[in-house]
Amino acid sequence: MKLEFIPIKTRIVHPPKDEIWDILDSLKVKDGDIIFITSKIMAIHQGRCVPKDKANKQQLIEQEATHFLPYKHPDGFNLNLAIVNNTLLPAAGIDESNSDGHYILLPKDIDAFCNEIRVRLINKHRVKNLGVVCTDSHTTPLRWGVTGITMGLSGIKQLNDIRGHKDIFGRKMGVTKVNLIDPLTSMAVLLMGESNEQTPIVILRDYKGIDFDENANMQEFLIDPETDIYKPLLDVLKVSKN
Repeated sequence: MKLEFIPIKTRIVHPPKDEIWDILDSLKVKDGDIIFITSKIMAIHQGRCVPKDKANKQQLIEQEATHFLPYKHPDGFNLNLAIVNNTLLPAAGIDESNSDGHYILLPKDIDAFCNEIRVRLINKHRVKNLGVVCTDSHTTPLRWGVTGITMGLSGIKQLNDIRGHKDIFGRKMGVTKVNLIDPLTSMAVLLMGESNEQTPIVILRDYKGIDFDENANMQEFLIDPETDIYKPLLDVLKVSKN
């Protein structure tokens, strides 16, 4: 059977707070599905929205980020490169699109929320294996355009550790781990769209290339900035540590 990415069109989720249990409970879920959910509707569910006329975006960025670096773009607009949830994101992931006059922050306790959703759907549909992934869009240095990235998850492994495996010439792999989840997240986010599609959820079905694990979480997926190969660049952001 071929794998499927199934985009799910939903009602509009309204800031500043709008519970999404009705949307999630209406999903047709099968054993082995991976459910990708945009961070935006998860944040709105939690009420993580601030009216734009009552907030200063720079102050919100400094509040949300572990590290940040203000930067004025040559085109004249202000940017902030920031680390939040151990992820490099512009503006600390604070979003203004489809926000109805609000700044939408990233969800809180993302892994825990993903797990709450997973357990709820497992119990409702009486399935054994299910993955839930929180997605966001991010930029890649020296490339135009946004792509999807994983912000949190529950129920699925993220990495294939091939250290010690041999390449085609018999050389042992020394450091390589294969990122299994972000490529899938990127495809899901591509199908979600970035403007008025109203498709905040994508279900991946019949994919056999990833293992399910109810104890999986983002912490085992993230690298300490002190040991990251991009440490020289990340150190620049520490100048503005709050």
